[in-house]
Amino acid sequence: MAKYIFVTGGVVSGLGKGITAASLGRLLKARGLKVAAQKLDPYINVDPGTMSPYQHGEVYVTEDGAETDLDLGHYERFIDENLNKYSNLTSGKVYWNVLNKERRGEYLGSTVQVIPHITNEIKDFVYRVGNETDADIVITEIGGTIGDIESQPFIEAVRQISLEVGKENSLFIHVTLVPYLHGSDEHKSKPTQHSVKELQGMGVSPDIIVLRCDEPLEESIFKKISMFCNVKEDCVIENITLPNLYEAPLMLEKGGLSDVVCRELNIKADKPDLSEWTKLVDNIRLINKEVKIGLVGKYVQLHDAYLSVAEALRHAGYGLGVDVKIEWIDSEEITPENADEKLGKLNGIIVPGGFGDRGIEGMILAAEYARTHDIPYFGICLGMQIAVIEFARNVAGLPDACSGEFHDATDVKVIDFMPGQSDSINKGGTLRLGSYPCKITEKTLMERCYFPEKSGIMHKEAQVEPVKNSESVADASVIHERHRHRYEFNNDYRTILTDAGLVISGQSPDGHLVETVEIPELKFFLGVQFHPEFKSRPNRPHPLFLNFIKNAM
Repeated sequence: MAKYIFVTGGVVSGLGKGITAASLGRLLKARGLKVAAQKLDPYINVDPGTMSPYQHGEVYVTEDGAETDLDLGHYERFIDENLNKYSNLTSGKVYWNVLNKERRGEYLGSTVQVIPHITNEIKDFVYRVGNETDADIVITEIGGTIGDIESQPFIEAVRQISLEVGKENSLFIHVTLVPYLHGSDEHKSKPTQHSVKELQGMGVSPDIIVLRCDEPLEESIFKKISMFCNVKEDCVIENITLPNLYEAPLMLEKGGLSDVVCRELNIKADKPDLSEWTKLVDNIRLINKEVKIGLVGKYVQLHDAYLSVAEALRHAGYGLGVDVKIEWIDSEEITPENADEKLGKLNGIIVPGGFGDRGIEGMILAAEYARTHDIPYFGICLGMQIAVIEFARNVAGLPDACSGEFHDATDVKVIDFMPGQSDSINKGGTLRLGSYPCKITEKTLMERCYFPEKSGIMHKEAQVEPVKNSESVADASVIHERHRHRYEFNNDYRTILTDAGLVISGQSPDGHLVETVEIPELKFFLGVQFHPEFKSRPNRPHPLFLNFIKNAM
């Protein structure tokens, strides 16, 4: 039987519940336990797929094509386990499922209510994660802040789960803020006390309290919170703000988090083997070189919109012993007159994914600048489409080239809908989502990145696990990467673009869909239709990001 850990947050949002949950997952996995993680989000949207990046940040995509909260990216990067559609649940999805069951008559005429129907739907989802993954531990983070009206059904559901599985199989961790008042030069525990009281009023008493703070806490704070919040003294653990988020597992382990969790859940497990993680953190601290990468996007005011891309860039830097400094460049602000000023001092340019026509011309200028000045260029999803449009306009002699997404009136749609699609469909959940195979062309940059042993070029700077070949395509260089897009390379323009020098280096196994393009005479100019950032890990950088940063150096 799986044991269940529930992570809640109090006082304010943005305390790092996701990092705390992910760090705990890493610590428990290092003890030899099988860990699954999930996020319960109280908002009414069915999933974050249609939400503005300014509202929600990045949409993280799982292997099986679920559009999920960005905290799942932290879970995968820390725990190094692929999550699935059962790893993220929203209020919208809960009500959607319940209302559909009501319409089908599955409740046999009962009056449908929050309790038990909504809470039962939530409980079934939480239990399903443990059953589907055969996990020893299921870590469930509940989004929002205690006291939010919309989160109450989730708190009630996990309270019932704790009652059903028993205290020996369930644990509540509450993450709160301990503010420091400079006027009186002291930390204040009262916000935590009030937050715990609010949680207790909903029938849940936390077993462990994690205290988020910017400066080390004095011993009296731990004693006071232990006394007034009714938890054991060693179950009050400090979570101080760190210069690098990957130090969090080591800090929390120093505070005894995994020891306390195992004791409270009566788990007999070895001490965690954190040697690999400690080496990673030590190597990060020793980095004394830097490389400057320009991230050209339309949501750069909120860095969380490109969270996985930024982390994948840093992972590659860790592997190569270099600090990746990201210049956040608003594509709307790039013009022919200031391109040299904004882009000329960069060591590399990356254009990540996005939707809509705002800022597109600035991205095209960035791709042109990278191509004409031989600056390493890496285009992801929209960034690949931008590279194709720029090449078509300025190299292949198609000045009106564009995408059907941006300029429907153009006759030269080098990027367009997939066959059979149209813009009349619903926006949510209709993209090409999840993991798909890609067959790599021989003697290309893609092959050198993913299969260096074939080209005779090995990665000496970093240890990178090669992506496994597909079993369904014998003796071929095939990779699997995650997608989130609707528009594709228009096959009507294959010949004219390849004749002009663009190389199609990756395709779907049937050869119908173009997955990657590159310009071989440049040191690194690559566009990929998929999102490789979702598979990058801090101790195992993705080969495309690794080679991009290597060339930028």
